[in-house]
Amino acid sequence: MKLLKKHILPIARIYSYCLLKNHFHLLIRIKEDSENPSQSFSNFFNAYTKAFNKRYDRVGSLFQRPFKRIKIKDEKYLKSLIVYIHLNPESHKLSNDFESYSYSSYYSLISSKMTGIERIKVIKLFNDVENFKFVHNQRKFIIDERMNELIFE
Repeated sequence: MKLLKKHILPIARIYSYCLLKNHFHLLIRIKEDSENPSQSFSNFFNAYTKAFNKRYDRVGSLFQRPFKRIKIKDEKYLKSLIVYIHLNPESHKLSNDFESYSYSSYYSLISSKMTGIERIKVIKLFNDVENFKFVHNQRKFIIDERMNELIFE
């Protein structure tokens, strides 16, 4: 998170994130006045790799392939991605409760603590905090129901 704040926050607005064991999701908007955002991402990935390698006493590449970018063209897709990102820990069976997963922006978005995330804009997309929570839980319910259908068919 420190590296994300150092390298990405100066060049982008963060709408949501989720950090998992083997990948992460960032939903960002590059600031219009950003100079060379590709270099900032390169610095972020390199710094993360160095820190990870040092911590786990290893050497070499950490990422197998380049990161993916998807241009978001409409609000419906934007809202879906925010929910998808927050539900990711449950989808990958890393947590039974996405709301309490520590490495996600979900809690930062519903709390009133200081954050570098675009909380007001994100919550406004869902009208208010209660609807933000409702949509997340509704989506979770739909995903859980689909999983049960697949398991018990």
